[in-house]
Amino acid sequence: MRVVLLYLVLASFVLLSSIKDGSAGITSSFIRSEFPSTDIPLDHEVFAVPKGYNAPQQVHITQGDYDGKAVIVSWVTTDEPGPSKVQFGTSENKFQTSAEGTVSNYTFYKYKSGYVHHCLIEGLEYKTKYYYRIGSGDASREFWFETPPKVEPDVPYKFGIIGDLGQTFNSLSTLEHYLQSGAQTVLFVGDLSYADRYKYNDVGLRWDTWGRFAERSTAYQPWIWSVGNHEVDYMPYMGEVTPFKNFLNRYTTPYLASQSSSPLWYAIRRASAHIIVLSSYSPFVKYTPQYTWLKEELTRVDREKTPWLIVLMHVPLYNSNEAHYMEGESMRSVFESWFIHYEVDVIFAGHVHAYERSYRFSNTDYNITSGHRFPIADKSAPVYITVGDGGNQEGLASRFTDPQPEYSAFREASYGHSTLEIKNRTHAIYHWNRNDDGKKVPIDSFILYNQYWGSNRRRRKLKKNFLMTLVDEAVSM
Repeated sequence: MRVVLLYLVLASFVLLSSIKDGSAGITSSFIRSEFPSTDIPLDHEVFAVPKGYNAPQQVHITQGDYDGKAVIVSWVTTDEPGPSKVQFGTSENKFQTSAEGTVSNYTFYKYKSGYVHHCLIEGLEYKTKYYYRIGSGDASREFWFETPPKVEPDVPYKFGIIGDLGQTFNSLSTLEHYLQSGAQTVLFVGDLSYADRYKYNDVGLRWDTWGRFAERSTAYQPWIWSVGNHEVDYMPYMGEVTPFKNFLNRYTTPYLASQSSSPLWYAIRRASAHIIVLSSYSPFVKYTPQYTWLKEELTRVDREKTPWLIVLMHVPLYNSNEAHYMEGESMRSVFESWFIHYEVDVIFAGHVHAYERSYRFSNTDYNITSGHRFPIADKSAPVYITVGDGGNQEGLASRFTDPQPEYSAFREASYGHSTLEIKNRTHAIYHWNRNDDGKKVPIDSFILYNQYWGSNRRRRKLKKNFLMTLVDEAVSM
């Protein structure tokens, strides 16, 4: 009996180990209308203003330091500045500690923003639930968040991935489905509100509505922000020529903690992952600040502590959709060799309003004389995943190139979100979920094998120990 059980365990383990990248790319036959969606009407309940004079609204949090022991709480008050203090503690309705933040406002054309508050809460304990209160009097509001586990190599953690969200009914479906996922932090790959599709005062107004729309998630767990083209807000016909003005005033990032010179590119460590955020719409060629910073940050990655190396950007480096085709080529030519050298596990992007996952391919051998014009299979390359399907009003990008390139594993033009569930230093489970007429439908999933530990002798030892544990459990049944 022991021999039979051992054989079954070994067979299962070999089977699971072989399910890595698949063998043939799939273009889904699912078809959804690509006509633009309509933004949710302003009087809809998802945009409701909280009750009370000067009540805080548009509440959102993000990680506030390098390692997850701090959060930045942000919110807006509309009538007057009010207090910028956050009261917090580990028991509900008992706020033993407080932190003082900052407040500012700005104008965009003739729109005048509310008072934007940012408050850094430091010195938190790992893996702890905190309750916090903002505002004053009867209009104060209370929320909670949970800090991540201590940065360690085998800490399990579940991330959600959302991009190009907007504020349509499809966007609402994506957000509601994400809330059911059990994920603990959102990795957001750019294009938040799509307010730039409006003109004049409505630009600022639609930033406000999006902040209230997303609050059901952003007030309770960190969203790790990256910017897209719809955050640039370059509108010279309105006299607005300062890039990212709305975003930078409303949303902040812990960029100084990773020695970055800009909030638009930075890095954090969370649980067992090292996450690098890049800006597709900021200079990135040689000697620019973003280039110099990334070069240094990659050397600071410690795969013994954070085995998982994840990169976020807006424009995908590999894309087989006619929409935005080859727009990521310049960044790919600059950074792809670095991503391979440092064994990046997965790169998430948005921009293209469809879903696509790649096999491990690279195009680093290409130059004008090599003749190697096409990407080739490369076990050292990251997996590239495009999740630009949040649900915005521009609609879907349904025109994929034909034939499907060899590097493309799965693609579909529909709305949805992803999750990445890290199990330990060697394995993570990835899912992409489609929004299908209001339902959450799991469509694409695979086991993601860690690049660093997958080629490391210690990983092979861990794999052996993991197998022996399975055998022991099987025998003891």
